[in-house]
Amino acid sequence: MADLFGTNEDIKAAKQPLAERLRPQSLAQVVGQDHLTGPDGSITRMVAVHKLASLILWGPPGTGKTTLARLLAEAVGLRFASLSAVFSGVADLKKVFEEAKIAASNGKQTLLFVDEIHRFNRAQQDGFLPYVENGTVILVGATTENPSFALNAALLSRAQVLVLNRLNESALAVLLDRAERDANKSLPLQADAREALLNFADGDGRFLLNQVETLLSLEIKSPLDISSLATLLHRRLPVYDKDRDGHYNLISAFHKSLRGSDVNASLYYLARMLVAGEQPLYLLRRMVRFASEDIGLADPQALLQTLAAKDAFDFLGSPEGELAVVQACIYLATAPKSNAAYKAENAAKTLARNTGSLTPPKSILNAPTKLMKQLDYGKDYAYDHNTTDGFSGADYWPEEMNAQIFYEPVERGFEREIIKRLDYWAGLKNNKDE
Repeated sequence: MADLFGTNEDIKAAKQPLAERLRPQSLAQVVGQDHLTGPDGSITRMVAVHKLASLILWGPPGTGKTTLARLLAEAVGLRFASLSAVFSGVADLKKVFEEAKIAASNGKQTLLFVDEIHRFNRAQQDGFLPYVENGTVILVGATTENPSFALNAALLSRAQVLVLNRLNESALAVLLDRAERDANKSLPLQADAREALLNFADGDGRFLLNQVETLLSLEIKSPLDISSLATLLHRRLPVYDKDRDGHYNLISAFHKSLRGSDVNASLYYLARMLVAGEQPLYLLRRMVRFASEDIGLADPQALLQTLAAKDAFDFLGSPEGELAVVQACIYLATAPKSNAAYKAENAAKTLARNTGSLTPPKSILNAPTKLMKQLDYGKDYAYDHNTTDGFSGADYWPEEMNAQIFYEPVERGFEREIIKRLDYWAGLKNNKDE
């Protein structure tokens, strides 16, 4: 039977998912992470000296975090143990630490790989510390979330963070070639469809191999074009957790593209978020803030245009109302920029905090009671409309403070006109002071 159908090992291997069968057997076979596993990579240097520190592997799904942990244990000669924070609790942690202590007493150190380590709460993360510090385990945690926010500072201080990149097209193409060699046949794809398949994966090697496995399992008579491939397979959903890094990275890129007046990049990041399912009203709130912070009075219409887009979206909903969001995006990106109002706000608040409760001049205080009038509240107030120029030039600052300048408009857009207005008032004041 073994001669006819192969050995038990062959049968077992054939039943494994393609992604598991093609899992790299050495660090040299890892693709897309040359900055870690290349000749000068940090992992390569660790393995060369046979000394491994605790690590946090941070990167998108399907970039090889689990594979790297396994290969590191083999390369350095460590016992390998693994946990998933999704499925493990306190009892599982105690068990793995006890087993690691027994192994250590027998002269074998354990590499403990913890997948999705950010899903452990703060107390559970603190539980790793004594075992890491006394060398019972070398911890290798994998996370798709920014360790700065997702992991305890105490744990981070005892581990080195290594960043894994999403797989680029050339790295994905290597995986595709390996899959074809494993199957001993080529994928039934036209050249443009083959390229589209790589794009569908969005940098996720495991997703790509799962798609390839589906294609290889089907009886396809003639090579597929892009349209047929798209009908048969589905595109990987973009990485975008609305309360995680994908969310903050894209909104930051969007804001900075608007600020840089790059309308096309702004539209791209806006589309990325809308396609990923971001709420348009969240984007509109950020755009309203942008209109005041980065444009301000350089173009007073920017705020009105963005608020109008919000009203239009409220009225139409998705998807029709999203065009109004796009229109506002275009307006903001192409508008003249000024952060003069934003800087003025910060400067005024800083001075207000530093100067405490200084009293305004009595001349500009209301005097609704007899006592307040006796105390000279409102005395000698100059009503500007009764002056020749509609401008009294009075001093409105507390007596203990000199006049300050917070708002300094720029020579762009409507703020050019504001500069003229400020110069006009300053000229009148100088004439009255002489």
